[in-house]
Amino acid sequence: MNSPNSWLQFALYVGALLVITKPLGLFLVQVLDARGRTFLDPIVRPFERLTYRVCGIDPEKEQGWIGYTLALLAFSLVGMLFTYFILRFQDRLPLNPQGLPGLAPGLAFNTAASFTTNTNWQNYGGEATMSYFSQMVALTIHNFTSAAAGIAIAAALVRGIARHSAKTIGNFWADTVRVTYYLLVPVCVVFALVLVSQGMIQNFKPYTAAKTIEPYTIQVPKTDDKGQPVLGADGKTPVLVDQKVDTQNIVQGPMASQVAIKMLGTNGGGYVNANAAHPFENPTPLSNFLQMLSIFAIPSALTYYLGRMVKNQRHGWAVWGAMAALFVAGALVCWKFEAAGNPIHQKLGVAAADGNLEGKEVRFGIFNSALFATITTDASCGAVNSMHDSFTPIGGLVPLFNIQTGEVIFGGVGAGLYGMLIFVVLAVFIAGLMVGRTPEYLGKKIEAYDVKLVMLVLMLLSATILAGTAWAAVSDWGQAGLNNAGPHGFSEILYAYSSAVGNNGSAFAGLTGNPANGDWHYNVTGGVAMLIGRFLMIVPILALAGNLAGKKLVPASAGTFQTEGFTFVALLVGTVVLVGALTFLPALAIGPVVEHYLMHAGTLF
Repeated sequence: MNSPNSWLQFALYVGALLVITKPLGLFLVQVLDARGRTFLDPIVRPFERLTYRVCGIDPEKEQGWIGYTLALLAFSLVGMLFTYFILRFQDRLPLNPQGLPGLAPGLAFNTAASFTTNTNWQNYGGEATMSYFSQMVALTIHNFTSAAAGIAIAAALVRGIARHSAKTIGNFWADTVRVTYYLLVPVCVVFALVLVSQGMIQNFKPYTAAKTIEPYTIQVPKTDDKGQPVLGADGKTPVLVDQKVDTQNIVQGPMASQVAIKMLGTNGGGYVNANAAHPFENPTPLSNFLQMLSIFAIPSALTYYLGRMVKNQRHGWAVWGAMAALFVAGALVCWKFEAAGNPIHQKLGVAAADGNLEGKEVRFGIFNSALFATITTDASCGAVNSMHDSFTPIGGLVPLFNIQTGEVIFGGVGAGLYGMLIFVVLAVFIAGLMVGRTPEYLGKKIEAYDVKLVMLVLMLLSATILAGTAWAAVSDWGQAGLNNAGPHGFSEILYAYSSAVGNNGSAFAGLTGNPANGDWHYNVTGGVAMLIGRFLMIVPILALAGNLAGKKLVPASAGTFQTEGFTFVALLVGTVVLVGALTFLPALAIGPVVEHYLMHAGTLF
């Protein structure tokens, strides 16, 4: 951590994020709540009107929270079914120059649920599994629609806070259309061109077969005449056979267009299995910096949107400050432990100054790997430029705990803001208890119904993570998917369900979620966990938005808790950390924490 260059990059990143927050936040106000006033209107407005006409949408007709919720659920269900059938039958669809087969039912379900929920968890290798048609139509479209839906939900909750004595919180269809047409598509077109300028590919060529300099032999599962793996005597382990390799397939395809939205929409699904560590997906240090910046861009701007909508910009900046404080703390801890390295390796002659380079792309090094890991798990992005499974125990704990906070440290597009506002309501309630008066938030009383909805959100998420982890940890199918034993293996399972419920999508990559023997458990339980993490969280949040919108304003008094300034930021940060710590500390203690101490005692897993 003694590198001035790394500190300079860190300062540059935080400064760039701060600079873009206000202008992008103002643009979000124009898109979501000052309609028809953007500089893109002459180009985009005709397409917007045509979409409303074709789909039979009246953009001026607002919905109550129940109507808004039903629209979201119907939209998501249709999109998920659409994706499932494309993946199952991609071998019969166009743009499949590699002749890739359709996906098995369990994997197709997991992937459809993953992209519908903005999780983009991948139990497959992108370049070896998905046709160009599947990448572009089934997956990339979801990258836009799931991101737009998340922003729409955040806007609905903000309207619920800003309005009073109201029965509506907006129009889901108009919000989603406008976010897609005015924000996501134009920005992604520009960003994709920038990425192409850095060397990222964008084409429809078949994969390039290159002769290797020296042939080598690998072991692969033996298959029968139907292409199914042949299992050993135990009926579980696939039989392996030698295969000579003298060619290497070099991936091609429409990559830049997908990477642009995967980052800006905090989707994270990699075009290739190596994700942002691959030189095609992340060619240069500048592309690495811009991808990290794009992950936080919209979530950061939404805090400014919040302040403008509730007519209290200091409150918006206070929420931004709480997010930034948690982000900086996590990045520094992760960087510190990755830079310190592994003491066992050091005893074998690895210099302590080299740090932990295992699982990292040497083009980016330790600092940019730790920073990327922190950013992608603060946001519900899940893109990676290093393998979190290879981090030191505490270095890996940081991304894991980031997800377990509820993805509220800037968080996903929309999801980060509405998740953090859940903690804001809880913090205000705690402050009210401290002074012995009815808590108020921006002129509205926080009552029992509001707190019940908040607790329902928090309990659903934590219960699903812990229940899924417990089931897998004690089951044969759960243990069969592990690449490591002991506490590290437990961390792989805990990370998988935390990532699924948190709609993050990154992984401790040692876990095999789609085994060769066709076992469905990880695919199905992971898919269900993603759906719970997205939709069973959203329904009470929209109910909270509807309830807040209908409340009357209460005049501020001497006892009103101020939701700006250092005291509020400290209380909000403390609430996020305490809820996460009290919920997950026992699980973290038997995973990365005990692994840390065993590592210093000379034991690795």
